[in-house]
Amino acid sequence: MFETVCTYPLPSDLFAQAIHPSESLLSVGLASGHVQTFRLPALPSSPPASSDPDSSALSNGCGTIDTLWRTRRHKGSCRALTFSSDGEKIFSAGTDGIVKMAATETGQVESKVSIPSANITSKPDSPSLLHSISPTTVLLATDSAALHIYDLRIPSNPTIPSKPSQTYHPHDDYVSSLTPLPPSSSSTSGFPKQWVSTGGTTLAVTDVRRGVLVKSEDQEEELLSSVYVSGLPKRGTSVGEKVVVGGAGGVLTLWEKGVWDDQDERVYVAQGESIDVLCAVPENVGVTRHMLAAGLGDGRVRFVSVGSNKAVAEVRHDDMEGVVGLGFDAEGRMVSGGGQVVKVWQEEMVLDEDDSNDEDGDSVEVDESDNGALGGGAVGKRRRGDGEESAEREESDEEEKGKKGSKKRKKSRGRGRSGGKQNGISFKDLD
Repeated sequence: MFETVCTYPLPSDLFAQAIHPSESLLSVGLASGHVQTFRLPALPSSPPASSDPDSSALSNGCGTIDTLWRTRRHKGSCRALTFSSDGEKIFSAGTDGIVKMAATETGQVESKVSIPSANITSKPDSPSLLHSISPTTVLLATDSAALHIYDLRIPSNPTIPSKPSQTYHPHDDYVSSLTPLPPSSSSTSGFPKQWVSTGGTTLAVTDVRRGVLVKSEDQEEELLSSVYVSGLPKRGTSVGEKVVVGGAGGVLTLWEKGVWDDQDERVYVAQGESIDVLCAVPENVGVTRHMLAAGLGDGRVRFVSVGSNKAVAEVRHDDMEGVVGLGFDAEGRMVSGGGQVVKVWQEEMVLDEDDSNDEDGDSVEVDESDNGALGGGAVGKRRRGDGEESAEREESDEEEKGKKGSKKRKKSRGRGRSGGKQNGISFKDLD
């Protein structure tokens, strides 16, 4: 489904990743406190001419990756990044307790503010998430379970105010993911005013002015990631809009919009592996509508079809490090990040059928028969105590692990990777 365009080594572990809303720009936040922004090459309007029938993105490349700027933005690690809704600014937050706003093109800091402490005597509260939901509203979540709302009140010269306009606590634990809900038909701004968040074992819906509107029942599993899906068939009471949530046990849960007290369906994606990040695959990418990409704790990215509720393909970001960042740029290319590596992917080009099995890519098709062994497939409404079905899944998991052999994950992986030209892509300004 996808093939690697390039692999970009990073000088330290990736903690945060942000993709520009309208340009092919990528920013990364590192454990060292550095923030670096790259410009990805533009895709050609048509595949490059070549006499080699096996020619693909793996062999011909699409240009150069340029470093726009790189700086040590925070004294501690950079834990969160987000672009403003118009892409003109980039916000970062670090364990030094500082949030900074900088110009996207230059990296020049224009405003900064201290993160509010959890209490008067405590140390600075570390950030867990940043999200810009409108040109004037930035959300900051912290390890103490606080969710601060910053209102950038001067559109002609936006700045971060010294104090948040509101602070809510939608969960007992830190906010692990945040997904804006589309604005209502009566909205005058056209920007979201409400969002779904996950934290600990609960899901919550919060309004920018009215606070926490609803909180789900305890799901008995840690919820880590979320994404909004619309345009699904309207059947019965379904409105065709769902929020899909990834859990620590490798299960996706589907939540009907407006019915937030409990989940509606469950889909096994990777039994026993955490689903750390979710994103929607653009409709003009892939062969199926309503496709999700799920970044897993074991370094795989699995593609799940919402509707048929099964995994249809997968690629591997890394053999040992989990996927921390995942998204699609303005050109429709997937960008995955984790460990000390960022990878850029694009759709596989059509090859001769006889040659397709020899392609040196990382993409693997998932047959329907594989869904049991790999943890894919829908299980309908939520059930507790699956008995024999759980035993069968565990047995097939053990077989799969036996085939792969035992591998230990090492945080130091990636330091030996060399820079320079890889897979037809050349790199500029590589430290």
